[in-house]
Amino acid sequence: MENSKQSPHSIPFYRDERIINIFTQVVSSLLVIGLVIWLAINFKEAADARGLALSYDFLSNPAGFPISDPAIEYSPDMSFTRAFTVGLLNTLRVAGIGIVTATILGTLVALARLSSNWLLSRLALVYIEFHRNIPLLVLLFLWYFAIFQKLPVVGEAIRLPGPVFLTRRGIYMAWPRLTESGGIFRILFLVGLVLAVFAFYFLRRRRELTGKSTYYFLVSILVFVAFTAAGWFLSGGRPFVLDVPELSGFNFQGGKRLTPEFAGLFIGLSMYTAGFIAEVVRAGIQAVDRGQIEAARAVGLSQFQVLTLVVMPQALRIIVPPMISQYLNLTKNSSLALAIGYQDLFSVGKIAINQAGRAVPVFFLVMVVYLTLSLLTSFILNFYNNRIQFKAR
Repeated sequence: MENSKQSPHSIPFYRDERIINIFTQVVSSLLVIGLVIWLAINFKEAADARGLALSYDFLSNPAGFPISDPAIEYSPDMSFTRAFTVGLLNTLRVAGIGIVTATILGTLVALARLSSNWLLSRLALVYIEFHRNIPLLVLLFLWYFAIFQKLPVVGEAIRLPGPVFLTRRGIYMAWPRLTESGGIFRILFLVGLVLAVFAFYFLRRRRELTGKSTYYFLVSILVFVAFTAAGWFLSGGRPFVLDVPELSGFNFQGGKRLTPEFAGLFIGLSMYTAGFIAEVVRAGIQAVDRGQIEAARAVGLSQFQVLTLVVMPQALRIIVPPMISQYLNLTKNSSLALAIGYQDLFSVGKIAINQAGRAVPVFFLVMVVYLTLSLLTSFILNFYNNRIQFKAR
């Protein structure tokens, strides 16, 4: 009987499933690494044969080309590194503002689409279908060439409340400027904002754990208002002044100017992405069980309370994952700025190739930057998504 029972150790090693799995993983890893090395060596030899430089030593040389509407100070005699930094900041600026605007607009359109008002719902449907079925590049051309390039000259600018002036040279608007004592206000404003966020998170978490009312929303608002008011009084009641644009000669002076290229890209990107976000939000809201909404109404909650306290917290668990893809698409779609003359990272890279003649290093640098931005955005939103998911106890 004892001889008929084989010990696990008596199995030949070449039939041991664990050893086979380890051997397979090692061999496949070596094959992949070998393939990458082979491709790198062949690429290097091909580049050397054609005289293509692969180094980044050109980054310290003067760029030699201007950049319109730079996010930071820049001149053509500055280095390529500075030019790429400006291009990156221009991309981050339009992507960051576009994400916030598209999220707000898309959510409002989704709520309008779900409205019981027939006209409002149909208008939202037209907006969604229009933007989802027209290529983004066509929309950018429409905003830039058919709208902003057809605005009147500076002397005949269209004046809107604010004041805001629409001209062929861009959009001029009133803008707050910090005074000499405005530094105190800015510091306390930022401190109040950070503390309000911490108070909101901590008190809401405490309410979830204890079940007691902590008034987290009201407390966070009061903290923010208190620090903002303290900064206002400590700065002498005049932390900033409203800089209003005024026509002087052949152009407006003062205020804030949005170039036609930036405005066309920002509006086109935001409205295009908002159409997709609206469908994501609508699907998330409709996925919430109808009984949850009816129960909330039965206990006397208003329509706004039902939406903010019952529907949206549950819908966010469905909305966030596809929303990540829309944010990534918006960031990457900003590279179409090249078509309307806005100089973002991709546009600066194209010009740098012509100036330095380093196509491969420049394209690799641009790819790495876009990949880093995408991975960072995904990491932050996936972290938030994991925090709001139901946890099994």
